[in-house]
Amino acid sequence: MLALVRDMVGDHPARPVLVVSNDPGAAGLARASERGIAVAAVDHRGFGRDRAAFEAALLEPILAAEPDILCLAGFMRVLTPAFVARFAGRILNIHPSLLPKYPGLHTHARALAADDGEAGCTVHEVTAELDAGPILGQARVPVLAGDTEAALAARVLRAEHQLYPAVLRRFAGGKRQAIFL
Repeated sequence: MLALVRDMVGDHPARPVLVVSNDPGAAGLARASERGIAVAAVDHRGFGRDRAAFEAALLEPILAAEPDILCLAGFMRVLTPAFVARFAGRILNIHPSLLPKYPGLHTHARALAADDGEAGCTVHEVTAELDAGPILGQARVPVLAGDTEAALAARVLRAEHQLYPAVLRRFAGGKRQAIFL
Protein backbone atom coordinates (compact mmCIF):
# COMPACT_ATOMS: atom_id res chain seq x y z
CA MET A 1 0.00 0.00 0.00
CA LEU A 2 2.74 2.43 0.93
CA ALA A 3 4.56 1.85 -2.37
CA LEU A 4 1.37 2.82 -4.22
CA VAL A 5 0.80 5.92 -2.10
CA ARG A 6 4.41 7.08 -2.48
CA ASP A 7 4.12 6.80 -6.26
CA MET A 8 0.82 8.71 -6.53
CA VAL A 9 2.33 12.20 -6.72
CA GLY A 10 3.06 14.71 -9.42
CA ASP A 11 1.82 13.66 -12.84
CA HIS A 12 0.36 10.37 -11.60
CA PRO A 13 -3.20 9.96 -12.94
CA ALA A 14 -4.53 8.70 -9.58
CA ARG A 15 -4.70 9.92 -5.99
CA PRO A 16 -5.31 7.87 -2.86
CA VAL A 17 -8.69 8.69 -1.32
CA LEU A 18 -9.04 5.95 1.30
CA VAL A 19 -7.13 3.11 2.92
CA VAL A 20 -9.38 0.39 4.34
CA SER A 21 -8.31 -2.63 6.32
CA ASN A 22 -10.10 -5.62 7.75
CA ASP A 23 -7.58 -5.45 10.64
CA PRO A 24 -7.99 -2.40 12.91
CA GLY A 25 -4.38 -2.84 14.05
CA ALA A 26 -2.88 -2.78 10.56
CA ALA A 27 0.19 -0.57 10.42
CA GLY A 28 -0.88 0.73 7.01
CA LEU A 29 -3.78 2.60 8.59
CA ALA A 30 -1.45 4.72 10.71
CA ARG A 31 0.93 5.27 7.81
CA ALA A 32 -1.89 6.42 5.56
CA SER A 33 -3.36 8.66 8.24
CA GLU A 34 0.06 10.29 8.77
CA ARG A 35 -0.02 11.20 5.06
CA GLY A 36 -3.46 12.77 5.31
CA ILE A 37 -5.30 9.89 3.64
CA ALA A 38 -8.69 8.92 5.04
CA VAL A 39 -8.69 5.52 6.74
CA ALA A 40 -11.29 3.01 7.87
CA ALA A 41 -11.19 -0.38 9.55
CA VAL A 42 -13.89 -3.02 9.26
CA ASP A 43 -12.89 -5.95 11.44
CA HIS A 44 -14.04 -9.10 9.66
CA ARG A 45 -13.86 -11.10 12.90
CA GLY A 46 -17.02 -9.46 14.21
CA PHE A 47 -19.02 -10.91 11.32
CA GLY A 48 -18.20 -14.58 11.78
CA ARG A 49 -18.93 -16.41 8.54
CA ASP A 50 -21.39 -13.77 7.31
CA ARG A 51 -19.38 -12.49 4.34
CA ALA A 52 -22.32 -10.51 2.97
CA ALA A 53 -22.66 -8.53 6.21
CA PHE A 54 -18.89 -7.92 6.33
CA GLU A 55 -18.90 -6.67 2.75
CA ALA A 56 -21.93 -4.45 3.39
CA ALA A 57 -19.99 -2.79 6.23
CA LEU A 58 -16.89 -2.60 4.03
CA LEU A 59 -18.88 -0.89 1.29
CA GLU A 60 -19.90 2.02 3.51
CA PRO A 61 -16.52 3.81 3.68
CA ILE A 62 -15.63 2.75 0.13
CA LEU A 63 -18.78 4.19 -1.41
CA ALA A 64 -18.44 7.35 0.67
CA ALA A 65 -14.92 7.88 -0.72
CA GLU A 66 -16.08 7.33 -4.33
CA PRO A 67 -12.90 5.67 -5.62
CA ASP A 68 -12.38 5.04 -9.30
CA ILE A 69 -10.07 2.07 -8.67
CA LEU A 70 -9.75 -0.33 -5.74
CA CYS A 71 -6.23 -1.63 -5.09
CA LEU A 72 -5.95 -4.67 -2.85
CA ALA A 73 -2.63 -5.03 -1.05
CA GLY A 74 -2.34 -7.51 1.78
CA PHE A 75 -6.12 -7.88 1.93
CA MET A 76 -6.45 -11.56 2.77
CA ARG A 77 -10.22 -11.94 2.45
CA VAL A 78 -11.90 -13.54 -0.55
CA LEU A 79 -14.49 -11.13 -1.93
CA THR A 80 -17.87 -12.45 -3.01
CA PRO A 81 -18.89 -12.40 -6.68
CA ALA A 82 -21.51 -9.73 -5.84
CA PHE A 83 -18.87 -7.40 -4.35
CA VAL A 84 -16.51 -7.96 -7.27
CA ALA A 85 -19.31 -7.39 -9.81
CA ARG A 86 -20.10 -4.02 -8.25
CA PHE A 87 -16.56 -2.83 -9.11
CA ALA A 88 -15.96 -4.98 -12.20
CA GLY A 89 -12.90 -3.89 -14.13
CA ARG A 90 -11.86 -1.53 -11.33
CA ILE A 91 -10.29 -3.82 -8.70
CA LEU A 92 -6.59 -4.68 -8.83
CA ASN A 93 -4.68 -7.15 -6.68
CA ILE A 94 -1.05 -8.11 -6.22
CA HIS A 95 -0.32 -11.81 -5.80
CA PRO A 96 3.05 -13.30 -4.78
CA SER A 97 3.42 -15.81 -7.62
CA LEU A 98 3.65 -15.88 -11.38
CA LEU A 99 0.00 -16.57 -12.04
CA PRO A 100 -1.55 -18.80 -13.19
CA LYS A 101 1.00 -20.76 -11.14
CA TYR A 102 0.17 -21.04 -7.44
CA PRO A 103 -3.10 -19.18 -6.90
CA GLY A 104 -4.18 -18.91 -3.28
CA LEU A 105 -1.94 -19.27 -0.25
CA HIS A 106 1.58 -20.56 0.52
CA THR A 107 2.98 -19.50 -2.83
CA HIS A 108 6.64 -19.35 -1.77
CA ALA A 109 6.54 -22.78 -0.12
CA ARG A 110 4.92 -24.20 -3.22
CA ALA A 111 7.55 -22.69 -5.54
CA LEU A 112 10.35 -24.06 -3.35
CA ALA A 113 8.74 -27.50 -3.10
CA ALA A 114 8.43 -27.62 -6.90
CA ASP A 115 12.11 -26.69 -7.22
CA ASP A 116 11.18 -23.76 -9.48
CA GLY A 117 14.05 -21.74 -10.89
CA GLU A 118 12.11 -18.51 -10.62
CA ALA A 119 9.24 -17.01 -8.70
CA GLY A 120 7.72 -13.56 -8.73
CA CYS A 121 4.54 -11.59 -8.46
CA THR A 122 1.52 -10.72 -10.56
CA VAL A 123 -0.83 -7.75 -10.62
CA HIS A 124 -4.21 -8.77 -11.97
CA GLU A 125 -7.77 -7.57 -12.21
CA VAL A 126 -9.93 -9.14 -9.56
CA THR A 127 -12.71 -11.35 -10.86
CA ALA A 128 -15.12 -13.72 -9.14
CA GLU A 129 -12.62 -16.57 -9.61
CA LEU A 130 -9.73 -16.45 -7.13
CA ASP A 131 -6.48 -15.09 -8.64
CA ALA A 132 -7.73 -15.70 -12.18
CA GLY A 133 -8.42 -12.22 -13.55
CA PRO A 134 -6.60 -10.68 -16.51
CA ILE A 135 -2.89 -10.25 -15.84
CA LEU A 136 -1.76 -6.62 -15.90
CA GLY A 137 1.87 -7.19 -14.96
CA GLN A 138 4.44 -9.64 -13.69
CA ALA A 139 7.90 -9.38 -12.19
CA ARG A 140 10.23 -12.35 -11.98
CA VAL A 141 12.83 -13.08 -9.33
CA PRO A 142 15.28 -15.98 -9.22
CA VAL A 143 14.92 -18.78 -6.72
CA LEU A 144 18.40 -19.13 -5.26
CA ALA A 145 20.11 -22.24 -3.92
CA GLY A 146 19.36 -22.57 -0.22
CA ASP A 147 16.42 -20.15 -0.35
CA THR A 148 14.00 -20.21 2.54
CA GLU A 149 10.39 -19.09 2.30
CA ALA A 150 11.33 -15.89 4.13
CA ALA A 151 14.26 -15.08 1.83
CA LEU A 152 12.21 -15.71 -1.29
CA ALA A 153 9.28 -13.73 0.11
CA ALA A 154 11.57 -10.75 0.80
CA ARG A 155 12.85 -10.72 -2.81
CA VAL A 156 9.32 -11.06 -4.19
CA LEU A 157 8.13 -8.22 -1.95
CA ARG A 158 10.81 -5.91 -3.38
CA ALA A 159 9.57 -6.82 -6.87
CA GLU A 160 5.97 -6.15 -5.78
CA HIS A 161 6.95 -2.65 -4.66
CA GLN A 162 8.26 -1.92 -8.16
CA LEU A 163 5.58 -3.68 -10.18
CA TYR A 164 2.34 -2.60 -8.49
CA PRO A 165 2.99 1.17 -8.72
CA ALA A 166 4.02 0.83 -12.39
CA VAL A 167 0.87 -1.16 -13.22
CA LEU A 168 -1.42 1.21 -11.30
CA ARG A 169 0.07 4.23 -13.07
CA ARG A 170 -0.64 2.66 -16.48
CA PHE A 171 -4.06 1.33 -15.47
CA ALA A 172 -5.19 4.69 -14.05
CA GLY A 173 -4.03 6.27 -17.31
CA GLY A 174 -6.33 3.96 -19.28
CA LYS A 175 -3.75 1.40 -20.43
CA ARG A 176 -4.39 -2.26 -19.67
CA GLN A 177 -1.50 -3.83 -21.56
CA ALA A 178 0.56 -6.03 -19.27
CA ILE A 179 3.96 -4.97 -17.97
CA PHE A 180 6.67 -7.59 -17.54
CA LEU A 181 9.67 -6.73 -15.38
